[in-house]
Amino acid sequence: MKESEDTRGLQLTLGIYLVIFILKVVVFLMTGVIALFAEALHTLSDIFIAAFLLVAMAFSRRKADTGHMFGHERAQNVAALVAATLFISFTSFKLYEEAIPRLFRHEEAVYQNVPLALAVLMLSMVIAAAPLVTLFRQKQRGAAAKAQLMELINDEFGLLAALIGTLFVLWGEPIGDPLAAIAVATIIAINAVGLFRENSSYLMGRAPEPEMLAKIEKLARSVPGVLAIHDLRAEYVGPNKLYGSMHITVKRGLPIEDAARISDDVDRRVHEDIGPGYCVIHVDAAEPGFAPTPQDKPKRPGARLTSRR
Repeated sequence: MKESEDTRGLQLTLGIYLVIFILKVVVFLMTGVIALFAEALHTLSDIFIAAFLLVAMAFSRRKADTGHMFGHERAQNVAALVAATLFISFTSFKLYEEAIPRLFRHEEAVYQNVPLALAVLMLSMVIAAAPLVTLFRQKQRGAAAKAQLMELINDEFGLLAALIGTLFVLWGEPIGDPLAAIAVATIIAINAVGLFRENSSYLMGRAPEPEMLAKIEKLARSVPGVLAIHDLRAEYVGPNKLYGSMHITVKRGLPIEDAARISDDVDRRVHEDIGPGYCVIHVDAAEPGFAPTPQDKPKRPGARLTSRR
């Protein structure tokens, strides 16, 4: 249900962005305000994000296979990287290319119907503010909601810069127009770099936050029969899916059936609390004289049993 809601939300967002993009381009052609053209390209970058993520979400639903044993959910990260590269190489660069020469030739610019440009920018701010207010009123926000909140805030900053630049044009100061376009181009570039850095870290095997690792360890330690935990490692294999492995220490001489039951209990407890993912559990026999403490990490583990889920 959550995934279908995300898909419908992206489809709705994409539709709204397409309408706003067309409106901005048409009004730019009617007015000649370069800041409005900058905002049109800003909206185009949002369209790229929504479109790439929609395609990636459809692809990421494919089940794991022999070529991708942990599934295809990282397709969303690949899509974000492609979108970020497009923003840097096309959108932002194109805006700088258009705006910087105008800084030195702003007196030559010809503008028409400037109030129309102001109306479109203010309408865009109102449309972007509606979901922004909703997100601000939420007491708790997940990772996706936080990302969307930041994107909406950046949209408002870009629109505000374009609005100020257009007001300067209306007041007879045309240099404000290219300055506003450069400000919007910079916002797009910063967003693209942030998007690139975040998603490249996931593709390189980003580990979860220390709090998440501590939670997993606490869950494993809470299972009766677990004496200690060591060598806990985890990485994201999807937006909200983890692959983890750990060693648990159990009483020496414990029958293999009992050790397997403890391993299964750890696996079940972690999955019930953390959610879907993959967990590899190695069972080590405690060394003679082993005294369990939170810091215990056996140096020479005994016989091992591996449980995979």
